[in-house]
Amino acid sequence: MATSNDIVTATKGQEEQNVLISEKELFDQCGPVHLTAIDWENVAHQRSVAASLVQGVYILERDKQEKRKGSQALAPPWWRHFQFELYRVLVDDVDSCIFGAIYKFAPSKSYFDGSKDKSQRFVIAFRGTLTKGDAFSRDIQLDVHILRNGLHQTSRFETAIQAVRHVVATFGSSSIWLTGHSLGAAMAMLAGKTMAKTGVFLDAFLFNPPFLSAPIERIKDKKVKHGIRFATSVITAGLAFAAKHKNVNNQSGDTFVALSAWTPCLYVNPSDPVCAEYIGYFEHRENMDTMGAGVIEKVATQHSLGGLVLNFMGKECDEPLHLIPSANLTVNLTPPSDFKEAHGIHQWWKPDLLVESKKHQFT
Repeated sequence: MATSNDIVTATKGQEEQNVLISEKELFDQCGPVHLTAIDWENVAHQRSVAASLVQGVYILERDKQEKRKGSQALAPPWWRHFQFELYRVLVDDVDSCIFGAIYKFAPSKSYFDGSKDKSQRFVIAFRGTLTKGDAFSRDIQLDVHILRNGLHQTSRFETAIQAVRHVVATFGSSSIWLTGHSLGAAMAMLAGKTMAKTGVFLDAFLFNPPFLSAPIERIKDKKVKHGIRFATSVITAGLAFAAKHKNVNNQSGDTFVALSAWTPCLYVNPSDPVCAEYIGYFEHRENMDTMGAGVIEKVATQHSLGGLVLNFMGKECDEPLHLIPSANLTVNLTPPSDFKEAHGIHQWWKPDLLVESKKHQFT
């Protein structure tokens, strides 16, 4: 028979366990439970499912850290709600953390109503930086690699791209999604760009992807902002022409046009400095074209000013990750309460989300 001390101890143990569980980890409390039926041609549904599967990767690693297994695991509802199963987890060989997952669509027989199915068969998802647990130091190292344009040289990306190539080689490139958030969005973008260079164009859903540039978008005065961007474009285009004339090595422009047929979906928040520059990046291209300076911008947008300068100095510079020709850009217009909300993954499946979307195609 349990004593009063046993009951108190058990109660305290349960309370301590609950403290370790964040509300945002619980699908029933924080997930898109309003999506009881998925229309795979609905862009809002696609966005919500992709974001939820990324969240599933975050929770997979948290389950691992907190030793939550079986019925205590919190990750499965994030994919089972949409009738996916976990096909494979992607583990970093440096710290053994889970940084990605491959999901396979496995609907029940009752799912189909006789109409043509538009769902994807596989989703490859990558999480961003975790601020808790053993994965933090390794994630920060990867963030630094992004800053140095060296993500492609890491073993984590090698694991990721091998997984992508395996799925494509085994099941074909159709009906495969790439998705990720923050660091994970950078990973998915690099994987998508790598595959696109070989002629394989995968659907991609990139949430808060890092854009490594001076924070011009945070300038409130539109004239000042446009002036800075215009001057930067002129200088960049001039250096690009000079580099070509002098045969200075620069890889950015060589692959840029080849990537133009790949049109990933980018989801950015203007209050998030990590990704906000994508708004100005594409907006400026249109402005330059409108004012008759499209030729200058067409050259400038293919190159990194910093990379050109380094190349002129005789130093090799890897292709900047954020240089991307085409995209379906979706901007969250809902004012966030703080940076954490502006950068978070949870914003992207809210049913009352106010967004503005536009396709930008490089021609």
